[in-house]
Amino acid sequence: MSVRPKKHLGQHFLKDRSIAQRIAELLTGVGYEHLLEIGPGTGVLTQYLINKPWQLIALDLDQESIDYLNEYYTPSELTVRYGDVLKDDFTDLFGVNPFAIVGNFPYNISSQIVFKTIEWRHQIPEFCGMFQKEVAQRICAAPGSKTYGILSVLTQAYYKAEYQFTVPPGVFHPPPKVDSGVLRLTRHDDLELPCDEALFFKVVKTSFQQRRKTLRNSLKIFNISQKLEEDSIFARRPEQLSVAEFITLTQKMESDGISTHS
Repeated sequence: MSVRPKKHLGQHFLKDRSIAQRIAELLTGVGYEHLLEIGPGTGVLTQYLINKPWQLIALDLDQESIDYLNEYYTPSELTVRYGDVLKDDFTDLFGVNPFAIVGNFPYNISSQIVFKTIEWRHQIPEFCGMFQKEVAQRICAAPGSKTYGILSVLTQAYYKAEYQFTVPPGVFHPPPKVDSGVLRLTRHDDLELPCDEALFFKVVKTSFQQRRKTLRNSLKIFNISQKLEEDSIFARRPEQLSVAEFITLTQKMESDGISTHS
């Protein structure tokens, strides 16, 4: 049987096996024995994952892909599950065990997959996959870059983000209209930030919603005291702050009596 790529699922099936192999080889296996492949499609990447020494679960919303993989692989080789990565509870798949995520992600939900990974960071020490190039670069962007933003700061607060390589459109069926980029996220040793994490998230998101303004203006909704407002950090714009400086900013706001309820 064959599998038709479905536009509403954002499917672009990878055809180049050498690229699939390169993605599989990015996985280190450090800190986990379980692996979740998101959107396996026709199994081009899957074939390089089943021989790894980890329990592999492939998760897809496309029943046609699931039927294809179940026809191609035996249950002892591969567990294929129907599911929505954005809605599923990962404990239903792995319990409390740590696991890595890998995949050629549908571009229309790729950022949301990263945000869910951050949410489940206590169980996900590693993450490798293919994104639209622009999104991959945004995740890995450094302070001062035009692409540095919410996704960059929140991801890099918990993971080391490394852009690996660029993939041209022609190796997919159907070819997307843009280049793709592969990245790897490796979780930091410290799972907790030295500040109120809920406030940190809110500060980062609020700051970048008006990225051209100084923090003094974009963070007005927090009712910052006049004394704190005089701190030089508030004269800067959000893209000028490193992750560590956003943590420091959050700590200063906490000391000023500001919370997520402010």
